[in-house]
Amino acid sequence: MSTPLLDELEKGKWPSLVREIKKTGYKGLLELYELNYRDKETHWTHGGMVGVPGYDAGVIGRVSDRRDILADAHTVRLIQPAGWFYSTKKLRKLVEIWNKYGSGLMNFHGATGDLQVVGIPTDNIEPFFDEVAKEHWDIGGSAGDFRTASNCVGPARCEFACIDTNDIYHTLMTDEQILNDMHRPRFPYKFKVKISGCPTDCVAAVPRADFAIMGTWRDDMKIDQDEVRRYAESGFDVSAVVAACPAKAMSWDGNELRVNNDECIRCMHCLQRMPKALSPGDDRGATILVGGRARGRYGAFLAWTLVPFMKLEPPYDNLKELIYKLLDWWDENGRAKERIGETIYRIGAGKFLHDIGMKPLPTMVKAPRANPFWFYFPGEIEE
Repeated sequence: MSTPLLDELEKGKWPSLVREIKKTGYKGLLELYELNYRDKETHWTHGGMVGVPGYDAGVIGRVSDRRDILADAHTVRLIQPAGWFYSTKKLRKLVEIWNKYGSGLMNFHGATGDLQVVGIPTDNIEPFFDEVAKEHWDIGGSAGDFRTASNCVGPARCEFACIDTNDIYHTLMTDEQILNDMHRPRFPYKFKVKISGCPTDCVAAVPRADFAIMGTWRDDMKIDQDEVRRYAESGFDVSAVVAACPAKAMSWDGNELRVNNDECIRCMHCLQRMPKALSPGDDRGATILVGGRARGRYGAFLAWTLVPFMKLEPPYDNLKELIYKLLDWWDENGRAKERIGETIYRIGAGKFLHDIGMKPLPTMVKAPRANPFWFYFPGEIEE
């Protein structure tokens, strides 16, 4: 099969999607992609609703208008383990089943976090699911539902983790109400949750998640002055780290490093540069942010603070109650294809906070006011 346009994408030093597809022998997909490039238009049409009986989500329909080349190539999302810790035994069994029913092409991982297996005909979806279900794989989210969460590796491998991201993820992904909202869409649009163990945000929760859980601390950063001096004696430029502090909260006199913790904004730069000398404080929890997503009707949003600090300990009932409350409010007020951040933006943060029973805090301010007017609800102002 000749694919001169796709062959161009195999050149260069970077990994090539085309090369990986060729390894699977998925000729129909390659031929259709070549046709897309040649005609300069897509030959994929709307896939409609495709799924597994009992599940209304988790399978993304992909149908082409060139059924002579490739009729359908659906994608199935599977819930990944916490922190992406797979066993080779489980993966080999999944590969065996996928090669039996699908194309062999797999995506580790989709933007939502799921393991995605790409390219299965409609007739094979149900028998494929029956076999993977016996291996305890479950289908993830799609459409207007609670999407599969995603979390960083957390305390399993990172000394900066302030919360147990893996335990939080596992708790949410085994919660009956959340699983119902994942498998049976009822919301205006998607609701993504991402869990970062510290403000470094390795899973990009702030720009990508409707509900971001960000590990943090609220006491003083811990400093090992002896280690700081060892850094300096080895030729490391401690002054450069101090100069790069965006809050100007650090000082270094050549012997002692001082941090004004009241001004520290937890950017993590100094901790990453000097991990032996600096570490998070002991009073640890999470900042909860809301509203992030990469695109939408109002453009891209970075998530903004909803709860400045929340203690997170098993069974995380306070976290789940907050999630339920937000989902119910959004389900009542959101419009079709409108993420929760867009609903808050359209209706106003003041009414949103009033409706869910939260008091406004300075840390919730996303941007300064652009007008001199303010509004209040009856009873909020005493005579």
